[in-house]
Amino acid sequence: MPKLLIGLGLALVILTVYTLVDCAVFDRNRIRALPRWVWFFVIFLVPLIGPLLWLFVGHGRATPTTRSGRSVAPDDDLDFLRGLNSGGVNGGSVKTDSGENRPFNDKDQQERIRRMEQDLADLDKNDPTPDEATKKNEPGEGDQPGRRDA
Repeated sequence: MPKLLIGLGLALVILTVYTLVDCAVFDRNRIRALPRWVWFFVIFLVPLIGPLLWLFVGHGRATPTTRSGRSVAPDDDLDFLRGLNSGGVNGGSVKTDSGENRPFNDKDQQERIRRMEQDLADLDKNDPTPDEATKKNEPGEGDQPGRRDA
């Protein structure tokens, strides 16, 4: 029985220290119900109930934007991710030749990929061949006899 009481007492001390540190480093704008200094007293002076109250009441939940106005990354923003699932970014639509918006589909995606591949092929046509790229007209550049790194 004494070992159980020592173990429970140690668990209570660890929980109290954890919640005191958590309260000290937690974002001031997300603390709920009481000011930070009151939470310190509640956690420290009310042994088991204080830390549990901090964890369930005072410890604010994470939101997409905090009260300070900072935003979060898109992969952490649930509204942004819901928008992706419901049809893509910007409403999931594409403008037609007549100027109307219609839903984005696989055919549009394939057409976009085809255009991008064509653009890359056009860029490759404009690149000089490897032989032309190694020829240099400037003295001191290009392949020189006796160089070990060439």
